[in-house]
Amino acid sequence: MAQPLEGLTAIVTGAGRGLGRAEALELARLGARVVVNDYGRPGRDGSGDASAAPAEGVAEEIRAAGGEAVAHLGDVADHEQARALVQLAVTTYGRLDVLVNNAGILRDRMVFSMTEDEWDAVIRVHLKGHFNTTHFAAAHWRERAKAAGGPVHGRIVNTSSEAFLAGSAGQPNYAAAKGGIVGLTTSTALALAKYGVTANAICPRARTRMTEDVFAGFAETQDGTLDPLAPEHVAPLVGYLASPAAAGVNGQLLVVHGGMVAVAERPRIAAKFDTAKDVFSFEELDALLTPYYAQRPPNETFAAAEVLGLKHD
Repeated sequence: MAQPLEGLTAIVTGAGRGLGRAEALELARLGARVVVNDYGRPGRDGSGDASAAPAEGVAEEIRAAGGEAVAHLGDVADHEQARALVQLAVTTYGRLDVLVNNAGILRDRMVFSMTEDEWDAVIRVHLKGHFNTTHFAAAHWRERAKAAGGPVHGRIVNTSSEAFLAGSAGQPNYAAAKGGIVGLTTSTALALAKYGVTANAICPRARTRMTEDVFAGFAETQDGTLDPLAPEHVAPLVGYLASPAAAGVNGQLLVVHGGMVAVAERPRIAAKFDTAKDVFSFEELDALLTPYYAQRPPNETFAAAEVLGLKHD
């Protein structure tokens, strides 16, 4: 029986460790040929010397299991290196079919203490990195669709975060980047739909190098069962979104962790007020909005763990 991704070529960025590694292995298990991208810097803040070892290690895992994979050492936030990554997939395997954007760094600090460099570095890797690879992949699919005279198989899976959904006080740069990725995803979904390409974003929750502080208080399983926060819980959704079966899923945001997938709705209007005159006055707005907010809970942005049911040990 043919595998769901048999004959398809996928790129996974930031695939040397954690979520990216689990996603690359899952795509390969489902039959895809995988280009494993990772810049290989050891620090989760993007510090340290670049190394091909993480990407090469995952590519070797895939080959050892009978799959096809090639490693790419490169910074996806660099426009030309992102171009080279997409070209590597096309040159090596003849085409690109799936792009999974996962690469990212952290430089956490409260907004009143954050430096310009800390802001720029996180926006650059997460948001610009997603744009760069998307740009070159989209151009490839557009050209293929024109040559074929019809739609082609193209899938983009972007990585957002619950830091965007529920707020994260010490991560203004990260939360902003992840919110921007959702906007990039929905815009891309609209722009590329006519070519047969879909773009979706996931908010994964997993225990990785990036989240070791966030989930430090959550107990790991001791009975041999899979940790609810294991990246392996996220990878199957990525495999599905990459497949032909997900052709009808486009411009969506999905939260995923520990055997759960939640489909997020776009923001809805909670209340509406109309002026009794031509233009609102300060007094009229005060009379309408102040009582409205006074009767609502003082803080309706709850921690993601509370919203979706994770509890501390």
